[in-house]
Amino acid sequence: MYLGIRSVIYPAPDIVAARDWFVGLLGIQPYFDEPFYVGFNLGGYELGLDPGADVARGAISYWGVDNASEALDELLAAGASDSSGVLDVGDGLRTATVHLPNGGGVFGIIENPAFVLAPVASSGPGQ
Repeated sequence: MYLGIRSVIYPAPDIVAARDWFVGLLGIQPYFDEPFYVGFNLGGYELGLDPGADVARGAISYWGVDNASEALDELLAAGASDSSGVLDVGDGLRTATVHLPNGGGVFGIIENPAFVLAPVASSGPGQ
């Protein structure tokens, strides 16, 4: 049911500074650049910047699933606690987050019917 990592979303209180830093690091421009979210496509994987995300929670990794509602139900049945419910974030993408049992971190799932692996366009200076 879990299809592998798809996205990592980082809190970015100063989204312009964070965007510019990642542009310099990655050597590519974001494919999506709005005040509420910036997204980079790295070989088909999403590196996202969210100015509204909780810095104390840190980055959240999202694992691909075929059906976010079913996956959330499975996670809750396994002992996780709901953090967000299933959210429709546009363009057919649906996400949810849960708190892992026993004081674990936040686990994200994403239903993305358009996900396709792609070659990385450019190597940044750190590679």
